[in-house]
Parts: sequence; structure tokens; C-alpha cells
Amino acid sequence: MRAVRIVFRSLVLLIVGSFFHYVLPQHDVAKITSTEVIRTDFSGFNRFFYAQADSGAAELSTRDLRLINTERRKTFLLGFIQRESEGVMVYRNEDSGWIWPPYFKFDSSDLQAEAAANISAPAAEQWVVITHYGWRNRFFSIYPNAVGIRPIEGPDVRIIPWFNIFFFGFLIVAYLFVRAAWRQFRERSLDPAMEKASNRWDEVEAGVSERRSRVRRWLDSWKGK
Repeated sequence: MRAVRIVFRSLVLLIVGSFFHYVLPQHDVAKITSTEVIRTDFSGFNRFFYAQADSGAAELSTRDLRLINTERRKTFLLGFIQRESEGVMVYRNEDSGWIWPPYFKFDSSDLQAEAAANISAPAAEQWVVITHYGWRNRFFSIYPNAVGIRPIEGPDVRIIPWFNIFFFGFLIVAYLFVRAAWRQFRERSLDPAMEKASNRWDEVEAGVSERRSRVRRWLDSWKGK
């Protein structure tokens, strides 16, 4: 039973961790190499990982998709520690609109123009910080969605994910508050009620036992006659 609980808690932790890793903003230090627009046919699986059509456009099974091609600095620990090596990364550029996740992004065209204006050249490298959410999966053609581009001086700029730090700090404080409130409620309300119900049940059992004992004595008195 203990092993089942451990497996269940591990699965819940994995699902919750994957959910937050997908929706929370991440920051990549990268060089933009090009931008392009491709025609995309969504499958039944990868459609879940794309946002809705741009604001004002009709939602269709196939549509144009803006892409931003980059060379980014590789990282450890979900982006907290940068590595010296680089690797390619492709970002999509879609409006998130009013739906989940709540980035309220309606400026995909403007962001594509910013990406084109910050394309890096071999003679004059231009580094940027790309804020995005989502995952990259080459097998299912899934791309992270870029939500912001900010030019920086060089690749050694350290990015501190303040939003994620405050978000998880808020979750920890909220968890501790709810846990303390639940314990207080249990001590003041549930435990006395359970104890009262248990005492009442003991009294009922004692009464039933007493009545059974009386009936048994009465039957025994007739046996003697």
C-alpha cells in the first residue's frame, strides 16, 4: 500500500511539474538567424499544443504559422545555469488571446517585425532574450510560443526569472496557509465531532450489548423451568 501511495504521489508531482514547466515563462539567450511563415496542417495530437488563430482571424484546420529561427545558449536546470555551447531552436509566434495560458498576447505581427529587426549577422552579432512558454518536440512538430523579444549586449547576461520565483513563493505560502487553516479547522471542528460520534457509537454498542444480555438472561431463565 505504501508503494502505491509513493507511485501515485510521484505521478501527481510529475503531472503538476510538467504543467507548470509548460505554461510558466522561460527566458532564452539567443541569436535570431531568420524568420519565416509556413503553412501548417494540425494533427489530432499536436493541435492541443498550438494557440488559437490570431485575433480577428477564423479558426481553421490549416493556417499560416509564423516561425522564428534562432541559435540559443544551452542551459542547465531549466534555464538557471547557462552553458558555453549553442544549439538551434525554433519558436512559433502566435496570439494566445484570452484563452489559456493567460499571456493575453495579441501582437504576433509586431513581434515578428521585432524578430526580423534583430536578426543577427556574422559581422555584427545581435543577442536577444526570448521569453516563451511551451516545449519543442521535433517528432510531433511542436514549437514553444515566443511572447517577447528584448535585445541585450551579449550572451553572458544573466536572466533571473523573477516571475517564476515569486509565483512558486506564493504557492508555498498559500500551501502553508491552507495547511495551517485545515489543521486548525480539524482540531476545532472535525476532531471533536469525530470524538463525539465515536462516543455516541460506543454508547449505542453498549446499549445493544446490554439489551442482548437481558434477552439472553430472560431466555436462560425459561430454560431452567
